[in-house]
Amino acid sequence: MAEFTHFDENGRARMVDVGDKERTRREATARAVVRLNAETYELVRAGRMKKGDVLAVAQVAGIMAAKKTPDLIPMCHPIALTGVDIDFALDDAAHEIAITATTRCTGETGVEMEAITAASVAALTIYDMCKAAQRDIVISEIRLLSKSGGKSGNFTAEV
Repeated sequence: MAEFTHFDENGRARMVDVGDKERTRREATARAVVRLNAETYELVRAGRMKKGDVLAVAQVAGIMAAKKTPDLIPMCHPIALTGVDIDFALDDAAHEIAITATTRCTGETGVEMEAITAASVAALTIYDMCKAAQRDIVISEIRLLSKSGGKSGNFTAEV
């Protein structure tokens, strides 16, 4: 089992020093799924939600969240992101919106947390914009799908 890197020899929390790590191109993709009822789903799909274009706002929120990740997650390093993409896949039969967030940088540490945060906040934004129409919205399957770059190499989740 790997040793814990976010604690010093006294058991106190610390931010890992990545200054000596090699700068590499890094990319991570994460996913979240929002399940709606048929009526709410159709309002979102048709762009008729009272608060506005749900997916456009969620896309911007996801991008903003990726950029703010170190402000939210205590041990995350500030990263100079080179790209953030938020995509939506609508499943008409299941009334679900699958959110895929991809983050990229060239740096000393990975962008997994930025991708997961982006997907999560995009899902929370959909919830917020739809909660007046439906209270029992479900957010699920928040997970890392893949990452590349860095010392630990590539990762692809089993589907």
